[in-house]
Amino acid sequence: MKKQNKKEKFSVKSLKFDEKGLIPAIIQDYRNNEVLMLAYMNAESVRRTIKLKKTCFWSRSRKAYWIKGETSGHFQFVKSIAYDCDMDALLIKVRQVGVACHTGNRSCFYRKIK
Repeated sequence: MKKQNKKEKFSVKSLKFDEKGLIPAIIQDYRNNEVLMLAYMNAESVRRTIKLKKTCFWSRSRKAYWIKGETSGHFQFVKSIAYDCDMDALLIKVRQVGVACHTGNRSCFYRKIK
């Protein structure tokens, strides 16, 4: 079994973005690991998230950057960022202020199939 190296040298350029230049970001509460939402980032929004220590996403519909909480006050303060083994998805643990979902629910994953 390969030894895990938790602190590797990282470059945003090493991430694998899709054909539209995006990478999915799973947002999770750092205290209880609840999955709060899924959004997309491009290279610049990843850089902005790292710099601001607040989640910054790329809106596919508006074609613009947005910082979670900018209008609602429901900010997500970044505690950690990890990438998966294929380097094509991010897991961002945050301290969520207020709710994560635009519907008013704490998590966007409030509906169950089964």
